[in-house]
Amino acid sequence: MKLFISKLFTLIYRTLYKKVNMVAYCKSRGMKIGKGTKLKNSVNISTEPYLISIGNDCKITAHVNFLTHDGGPWVFRKEYPGLDIIKPISVGNNVYIGLGATLMPGVSIGNNCVIAAMAVVTKDIPDNSVVAGVPARVVKDLSAYKEKCLRDTVNLKGYSAEQKKQRLIETYPQK
Repeated sequence: MKLFISKLFTLIYRTLYKKVNMVAYCKSRGMKIGKGTKLKNSVNISTEPYLISIGNDCKITAHVNFLTHDGGPWVFRKEYPGLDIIKPISVGNNVYIGLGATLMPGVSIGNNCVIAAMAVVTKDIPDNSVVAGVPARVVKDLSAYKEKCLRDTVNLKGYSAEQKKQRLIETYPQK
């Protein structure tokens, strides 16, 4: 009974702690996370969080998966009971990782990168890259992405919800 209560307390504590401050929770599990980095509460960290390092000023959005191990060798367990593929993941500084992206074991993401929503990163990403797809590939460099952002911006920071709604309706009228 004592063991059950201890495990229940740990589960409740980790759940509440995780919801309150994901960066602190991940650091408590051994992740290295730089200053100014933000993680959504729904980030999925693998069973080896101490193999994950994230640089400064990164934004990790909802449902991003950090997979430090490859489960595929399971099919060989009878023949090779100890077979495991486990590798670290490294994310540089000033990186944005979009909704639902997955980082596979052993990848390194350079500095100043954008990882698109739902991308599956299977190989190293160089500095100043924008990647998308399954598997993820470089689709443009950061300067080309900056030009696109500046061209497409609607500049709504600081607007109230109603002001934002009105501006967007004026900008994109219904057809």
